[in-house]
Amino acid sequence: MIQDIILSKNFTEFQKGIVHKIHNKERLSREEGIELFSFDLGTLGILASYVNKQKNQDKVYFNKNFHIEPTNICIYDCTFCSYHRKINEAGSWEYSIDDILEKVKAYINSEVTEIHIVGGVHPNRDIHYYGEMIQKIKEILPDIHIKAFTAVELDFMIKKARLSTKEGLLRLKEYGLDSIPGGGAEIFEPEIRKKVCHEKSTAEQWLEIHETAHNVGIPSNATMLYGHLENHQHRIQHLFKLRELQDKTNGFNTFIPLKFKMANNPLSHLGEVNTFEDLKMFAVSRIFLDNFDHIKAYWPMLGKDVSQITLSFGVDDIDGTIDDSTKIYSMAGAKDQKPTMTTKELIELIKTSGKRPVERDTVYNVVKEY
Repeated sequence: MIQDIILSKNFTEFQKGIVHKIHNKERLSREEGIELFSFDLGTLGILASYVNKQKNQDKVYFNKNFHIEPTNICIYDCTFCSYHRKINEAGSWEYSIDDILEKVKAYINSEVTEIHIVGGVHPNRDIHYYGEMIQKIKEILPDIHIKAFTAVELDFMIKKARLSTKEGLLRLKEYGLDSIPGGGAEIFEPEIRKKVCHEKSTAEQWLEIHETAHNVGIPSNATMLYGHLENHQHRIQHLFKLRELQDKTNGFNTFIPLKFKMANNPLSHLGEVNTFEDLKMFAVSRIFLDNFDHIKAYWPMLGKDVSQITLSFGVDDIDGTIDDSTKIYSMAGAKDQKPTMTTKELIELIKTSGKRPVERDTVYNVVKEY
């Protein structure tokens, strides 16, 4: 089929070379990655599906999870963010540890395997506060996998405790942290980063925290926020840096492109990229990130319908049940204002796309195949 693409398209020699490299499982350069965005969507879908099939056959993964968002109070004021609030501002919340434990108790004797914990960077909470929270959660659910704290949250809480990055991560591991999510990466390009999140941790700090986490045995995810002020070159440079780090550590579980949503933030005037561009982003990510086994479409962000379509553009994971436990994208205008899917609904979504559902744990061990 790859050879048929070359014969049927009016490709330049440069583009033909890219297709040959994909067919031969050869690594693409940054220039070739940028060129991928000029390919038509149908071709990108075929190429990304080819790459995905080599890695994952026809499997699509999901898990049984829920989110805890301890607070949306945040010291930072990112222009893309619809979520953050200041102390005592309307719409703010800060749950106590006891509040959070009450939420956790609802999942005793359930089949949930993961808790995803992220929130704002609260000025008064440090590593020991969150460490105690993790410990107490595991007293209630001793077998749960806790995936918690973006690199931006970690940067603040570790510095507040006057620890080095390595010391802080080891301390959190002792408390019971199992892995970290990919949030806070936004876009690595310095000039664009200044415009969308100038106050928060730099790209270099984000990468250093993830590298250190991998080196002390804490796996993580990776993300990129796309569809705002960046261009295709910035996106590929971001992917290139992630690919470089994955070469060094092999510590990333998955990559998740995150779409900028326009509601209730200072960048609302930009609007949002269309589904056509979403699908290109997922396909290019699958092709370019040759050392990542998994590409995830976060369905509360994209919606269920578009997430299903991404499965034909290189995606092999659509996250999990969620159980209406996150507000980050609903506050930014996502279609699903109360995001939840049952296991049955996830299985049906995957099967009707012609794929095979596989329930996984956080690090992609198979729990059950359907």
